[in-house]
Amino acid sequence: MAETADLIIGIDAGTSVMKAVAFTLAGRQVASASVRNNYATRADGSVTQSLSATWTDCVTALRALSQKVDGLSRRVAAIAVTGQGDGTWLVGKDDRPVADAWLWLDARAAPTVVRLSGLEADRARFEATGTGLNTCQQGSQMAHMDHHSPELLDGAEVAMHCKDWLYLNLTGVRATDPSEVSFTFGNFRTRDYDAVVLAALGLGHRRKLLPDVLEGTQTTHPLNMEAASACGLAAGTPVCLGYVDMVMTALGAGVRSGGENAACSAIGSTGVHMRAKAVGDVKLNDEKTGYVIALPIPGIVTQVQTNMAATINLDWLLQVGADLLAEFGVQVALDDLIARVDHWFASSTPSDIVYHPYISEAGERGPFVNAQARANFSGLSSRHRYPELVRAVIEGLGMATRDCYAAMGTLPPEVRISGGAARSKALRQTLSAAVDAPVRVNSREEAGAAGASMMAAVAVGAYRNMDDCIADWVTPHLGDAEAAGKADTERMQRLFEAYRTIRMGVAPAWSILANH
Repeated sequence: MAETADLIIGIDAGTSVMKAVAFTLAGRQVASASVRNNYATRADGSVTQSLSATWTDCVTALRALSQKVDGLSRRVAAIAVTGQGDGTWLVGKDDRPVADAWLWLDARAAPTVVRLSGLEADRARFEATGTGLNTCQQGSQMAHMDHHSPELLDGAEVAMHCKDWLYLNLTGVRATDPSEVSFTFGNFRTRDYDAVVLAALGLGHRRKLLPDVLEGTQTTHPLNMEAASACGLAAGTPVCLGYVDMVMTALGAGVRSGGENAACSAIGSTGVHMRAKAVGDVKLNDEKTGYVIALPIPGIVTQVQTNMAATINLDWLLQVGADLLAEFGVQVALDDLIARVDHWFASSTPSDIVYHPYISEAGERGPFVNAQARANFSGLSSRHRYPELVRAVIEGLGMATRDCYAAMGTLPPEVRISGGAARSKALRQTLSAAVDAPVRVNSREEAGAAGASMMAAVAVGAYRNMDDCIADWVTPHLGDAEAAGKADTERMQRLFEAYRTIRMGVAPAWSILANH
């Protein structure tokens, strides 16, 4: 590193926003810049994004960051890149896009998922990847292309993910990372491609499209001249290929600290629940759901379950209230109602209402997969009012969280939480009671960019290993442990028994309603 190189830039290419964030080598966030990107949604279920526009957005974000940090170009010790996972970004001759990328939101592969998941070979695929097959994944998307649009794959030289595409533009190197490999085409135990998985997907003959696997904490490549000129940075700057954004966020939010594995829940529009484990401790469920994704720590992976809908359940209930008030000429902003959630929760009477938070029209995906699943209240009576409904929805989010962790084996001894909803005391208390464990809030603003930047910090020698880096970058951002009271915990255990019983019993009704 140059003597003046005291910063790391983390690039986080999300679905909606491209971020470039500058951190000191010790993990303090200095500045950030972001650019909203765009994707196209069509009636056939396709959701696509331009590869060229994505690279342009990355350049714009980096240029904007340089306007906020004096002398950025000479101060950068390394650049790290992470981004949205799954999806299919096909690149052909001369590193040019073959077509717009299929994003993880793209639903066109649904019939192929149904077909493949019904085959006997899918169990072997699941045992290798630890990941349930779904329409998000590059494997199912490529299998669908191979059957319905083989010309796309015929015209490609390499199949990449979003961050891989940016890394290619930054360095000229075609590569992917162990996390994407472990849950898509590979084995989470070996962190490499697996012939059994490729065969189960019917893609053995497409093996040549899969790029080399690169461990970013050990290997970097220099920023090439063309990218350096475009971004306003110094050619030769080491570039680190981070892991997929889900585990980079988990790493930055505290899924591991003090050399110990932990659990982390990101409660946003969706709910993402992750637990770091030694490879040998992974428990795969009979339903073939969830993910197992490698962490950039030898022998450690994250086991993941995701709720399709989390805070959008609460947004829906609050919007119902806003719409009713509007009927009487009272206009109330949704943010103003959100600010009253903790008040309503505190003023409500604990009751036996059970809410299942499946408000998304796409159903649920964790810890079970059912596109027909829908939200419902159970246990309502005439004495219940709006505050009790607010409480029930929040408690439903808590029980959905417990449902996900229970599918991974034993419940975690502590959960670190991130996302805007973590500011709610009611939510924190409820999650603690539901999981029967203390919770800690992580105050890190840009956990995904931080996680990737931590990998770069290790790669350039600023830290001996990831655990040493975590001590500086993560642990100081963890708040005090908050534990629910015994009575609240016992009540949530009882409600969860009802929650599970109702969930399994109502499933046939979802099918009837969906086929009316």
